[in-house]
Amino acid sequence: MSTQTPAESPVPLHWKLVIDASDPHEQADFWAAALHYTAEDNSALIERLLDQGALPGEATVEYHGRPAFRDLVAVRHPDDPYDPQTGTGLGRRLLFQRVPEAKTGKNRLHLDVHAGAERRASEVARLEALGARVLREVKEPAGEWVLMADPEDNEFCVQ
Repeated sequence: MSTQTPAESPVPLHWKLVIDASDPHEQADFWAAALHYTAEDNSALIERLLDQGALPGEATVEYHGRPAFRDLVAVRHPDDPYDPQTGTGLGRRLLFQRVPEAKTGKNRLHLDVHAGAERRASEVARLEALGARVLREVKEPAGEWVLMADPEDNEFCVQ
């Protein structure tokens, strides 16, 4: 139990969800389209780092016609603030990082996409067109949802 007074309350922490990926840019494109998010544009930061010699050229790729980090890319909610100097989102974000190993088991953490019962079927179809696949439809006393997998087999639910 906290002994802090309201005046001493800690400031909430900023966070992002980091997802391992073999192709972070493909995953970012999928999830940006799936959630109607925006891929972050870190090109100004990358160009500064390249100019300063603080980032080797091989650590970058071209992504949507601009320089991007080779092993990291994030998507953010389009209405949330971001740092114009770095392109980094300051709100709801998913960061995809390249890892050498493939996914080998059930996710311990997953996203729930809330479409609502009236839009669930159309959202599932839209997500399938983007590259996701249906794993199973769930109907339980607690509710109904569709368990899906993204292009790298990360599970998520459409509620």
